[in-house]
Amino acid sequence: MMEGEAEYGFIVNLDAQGSGLLSDSEKPDMRARLYEVSGRAFEQAGIRAPRLYQEDRGDGILSILTSTVPPKRVVGEWLEYLHQNLRESNDRAKARLRLRVGMHIGPVTADTHGRSGRAVDLACRLGDCATAKAVLELAPQAALVAVVSDRLYEEVVRPGGRWVEPEQYGCREVQLKEGPQTAWFMVPGLPQPPLPEPGAPSPSPAGSPPEPAAPASGRVVNQHVYGDGQAISGEQIGTINIGRSPSPPSSPSSSSSPGSER
Repeated sequence: MMEGEAEYGFIVNLDAQGSGLLSDSEKPDMRARLYEVSGRAFEQAGIRAPRLYQEDRGDGILSILTSTVPPKRVVGEWLEYLHQNLRESNDRAKARLRLRVGMHIGPVTADTHGRSGRAVDLACRLGDCATAKAVLELAPQAALVAVVSDRLYEEVVRPGGRWVEPEQYGCREVQLKEGPQTAWFMVPGLPQPPLPEPGAPSPSPAGSPPEPAAPASGRVVNQHVYGDGQAISGEQIGTINIGRSPSPPSSPSSSSSPGSER
């Protein structure tokens, strides 16, 4: 990829769930396992440099694959190898490693500092959105959730292929910095991902304080930092009753009717 010129690529962003709860002494092991399970999966799928470029993201890895890598190999073979490697790693370790994978396809620009572009931003935000985190909390036995963009689903996942099962994906609209986006979620090993109901508050990761109440705007917004930039994600509240007149107060001698608000 030449510097300053956008080229079509496949973007994969890996994030470790709950990494903010780890101590400084625990993070090196998490990072080592993250690189081991994902790197071995790329090797098993026959994807390596120069067709594979990677950037370290602290608790995650950003990978850019060139257009010469068949997209079905990523959403099929690589994703399944990652799932199996993660299962083996968790069987041997005391602490479970749980991962979120955001994936998208589109133009990527290279410079001396790394890779950038709206396609990169979207892949990162999909994997870090509140719904992706909620799916893992609603599937406590699972260790991996994949989130693909609507474009990637329609062009690559929906037709199916080797280890590509479109019926295992579930769809939700997610609120990102750029506005609402359609995202498709998949948990390997499950016939369908346990998606939260629209408007339901996202469950808090184990050991963390509960999510704050929704602000008056009706949107729960979470900020997450990617290197030198920020990604913002949130979930839209389904129903808000605004301007409803309160029921008149009952007199001391009268009782509340079954349909009155309390």
